[in-house]
Amino acid sequence: MTEPMNIAASTRPEGATGVLVLADGSVFWGKGLGVQGRSVGEVVFSTGLTGYQETLTDPSFAGQVITFTFPHIGNVGTNGEDNETVTPAARGCILRADITEPANWRAAQHLDRWLVSHSLVGLAGIDTRRLTRKIRDGGAPNGVIAHAADGVFDLPALLAQAQGWPGLEGMDLAKDVTCRQTYDWTQTRWSLKTGYGTQRDPKYHVVAYDFGAKHNILRCLADAGCKVTVVPATATADDVLRHNPDGIFLSNGPGDPAATGTYVVPELQTLIGTGIPVFGICLGHQLLALALGAKTYKMDRGHRGSNQPVKDLKTGKVEITSQNHGFAVDRASLPDTVEETHVSLFDGSVEGIALKGKPVFSVQYHPEASPGPQDSHYLFKRFVETIEAHKK
Repeated sequence: MTEPMNIAASTRPEGATGVLVLADGSVFWGKGLGVQGRSVGEVVFSTGLTGYQETLTDPSFAGQVITFTFPHIGNVGTNGEDNETVTPAARGCILRADITEPANWRAAQHLDRWLVSHSLVGLAGIDTRRLTRKIRDGGAPNGVIAHAADGVFDLPALLAQAQGWPGLEGMDLAKDVTCRQTYDWTQTRWSLKTGYGTQRDPKYHVVAYDFGAKHNILRCLADAGCKVTVVPATATADDVLRHNPDGIFLSNGPGDPAATGTYVVPELQTLIGTGIPVFGICLGHQLLALALGAKTYKMDRGHRGSNQPVKDLKTGKVEITSQNHGFAVDRASLPDTVEETHVSLFDGSVEGIALKGKPVFSVQYHPEASPGPQDSHYLFKRFVETIEAHKK
């Protein structure tokens, strides 16, 4: 493990096969993992203790390089069941230590081989605590991670690439990770005895906008008794309404909600006007806020991990939640027709809203808990109960 240094004074330590170069010129040397090559993105950190495979395959990480603050990554290996999307959208990962050898009965593949199979660049052996503090204190920087077996790197070229990357603000990434055509989802949540199940007798029909939907969110909807029809991020209100839905779901996803909102917000405003119940999560929450007249902003460091405390302002209860977002809803911009329902106990940011007198609500966090605590699973039940009440 090496100390970070400025690019002008940086020389490759013996044995280093990987490097992280930040846009401010900071250089972190380490051991390359995964595929050989380079990858540029916003460098962020995640505080989750478990679920690294689910984290790496969360589409909300599109455009980002993930620094894991927990040191033991790889200890349960990887398998074909825990991916949250077919093709990971993250730009790469950074670890403190070498990948731990898998020691779990469900392990089917070593994490390093899994990274190679998905063309992901990784870096181990750097001081992730120092990098995390740098991100915490100065905001998430742009950076490039590179892996070369011979240890030969063109540092000025890597710096130029990091400095030239435009960043996530103003970037619409939902179009990159959404599905290309409409499809039905029937798989339910995993259990130890039976694995994943199938929803064969749904009670209600939900149309889910895919802005980068995690599979476990769709499973939770199916598990709650819903037939789920998934539509692309570019679907119009007419596209949604022709399915005659009982409810409309707005998924998580990456990028700047204001950029995605240029084509999504008008459709959402039409759908909200129909009176059909609407439930949004993460990017879906931010897009709903925009559709209701609020604004969003880029956070300095965001919330990423599975230990985020959120207070329900109606019940007073505190939930420990799983989160992954770098944008948030501006509280001062909320119109009088919208009430705040949840608040972050980390930094006081808005974590939930509801449209007064209407069956429309959303949360900033990930109640599907993949990975993370299951404190917020009740929200899927609440959505179904809202649908039931609306149909009476």
